[in-house]
Amino acid sequence: MTFLRNLAIALMVIGAINWGLIAFFQFDLVAGLFGGQDAFLSRVVYGLVGLSGLYYVISLFTGERSDLAVGNPDFRTEFAEDDDFADLTMEDDTSYRRPTERDE
Repeated sequence: MTFLRNLAIALMVIGAINWGLIAFFQFDLVAGLFGGQDAFLSRVVYGLVGLSGLYYVISLFTGERSDLAVGNPDFRTEFAEDDDFADLTMEDDTSYRRPTERDE
């Protein structure tokens, strides 16, 4: 699946560069390389760019992890261990305490 994602990213970058060239210089790089917009290879590249964009749009709605998203960042500090506050219990509305043996 990683190969498919990398291929989709590469094709989206190619498509973005091509659209930028069309917008700023009125030059279609894909058509220039493969013999015009109606050439078979140009249509294949345009189709693959479109499919890669569709792949990422669908992955947004299916909850699939994307390589473009940040993974699981580590928020610990560099110099010391952070306190683990997961086992704190609420004593009253304003303070927290660690559970003791009598709580168990």
